[in-house]
Amino acid sequence: MKGLRGVIGRVRGWRRGWHERTKLQRIDLYTRGTLAVLPWVFLASWGLLPLLPVLGEGPVPAGLAVAFFAVNTALCVLSNRHLGAAFAHHRGAETFPVRRLRLPAALLALLTGLVVALAATADLKDAGLALLVLDVPLAFAIPYVLLVPVRTYLVHSAVYAAVLVALLAAVGVPAGLLFGAVLSMLVAILLVLSSVRPSAWSMSAMWQAEEARDMQARLAVAEERLRFGRDMHDVLGRNLSVIALKSELAVELAQRGNPAAVDQMVEVQRIARASQQEVRDVVRGYREADLPTELMGARGVLQAAGISVTVEGADGP
Repeated sequence: MKGLRGVIGRVRGWRRGWHERTKLQRIDLYTRGTLAVLPWVFLASWGLLPLLPVLGEGPVPAGLAVAFFAVNTALCVLSNRHLGAAFAHHRGAETFPVRRLRLPAALLALLTGLVVALAATADLKDAGLALLVLDVPLAFAIPYVLLVPVRTYLVHSAVYAAVLVALLAAVGVPAGLLFGAVLSMLVAILLVLSSVRPSAWSMSAMWQAEEARDMQARLAVAEERLRFGRDMHDVLGRNLSVIALKSELAVELAQRGNPAAVDQMVEVQRIARASQQEVRDVVRGYREADLPTELMGARGVLQAAGISVTVEGADGP
């Protein structure tokens, strides 16, 4: 019972966290989640189904098949772990440390050796070898395509494909299967490039637009504060100068015993009260907004959200 309550609590927490996110954050999470699922889908299909018949061929092929699946699983885990940082690197938000690619690269090399060993020792069907070759680079390539330029990715992928095909040829894989392996590598390279890179580009563009809107809002607030400061300076600056001069004059007249000092202080009091009223008027002007102003503000908010708005009336456009 306690376990069920804990599961329900976690589900409610996930749901609450989802609703607390902005629309852009939800899209970003959905995009990264979809890309994170891809290597596991490929692992459960292309990386597993061809291995099932191999398990009954003997201890060596079966051991190689189990090792292949285990290494592939570890590579998928690292792919998911590095995907968020790769997205941030692609956006320019942070730099992805090159040293974090050492372990995935080592696992990819090991996985390549295992698929070559399987091709040499196991009785893989034509489609089975093609599917394994198709699955081998995917988990590594999904985050890697976000870390380097497209040209660099294509060059590195071509070099890797050439090395893999050469190794398969060295263990005696027939020419027909080698041609299928080349096609599989081409499909894998283009699949990652056409699915991951556009998704990351779209998210980067949306985040940049969001950051630009935030910056525009902050600049608008800063400009409004500056305008308010200028208005306050215009209102109080002149009156404070007059108050200072009349106060000095009243002091001099009072020192001489001149009754006109009282008149000067009365004038100072009048100017001070007038200044208070002018300050209230300035503040009221910032706090109060008429209907056309409110409509213009609402239209700006809706247009920023991509909603077309038309305001009809004598005071609206």
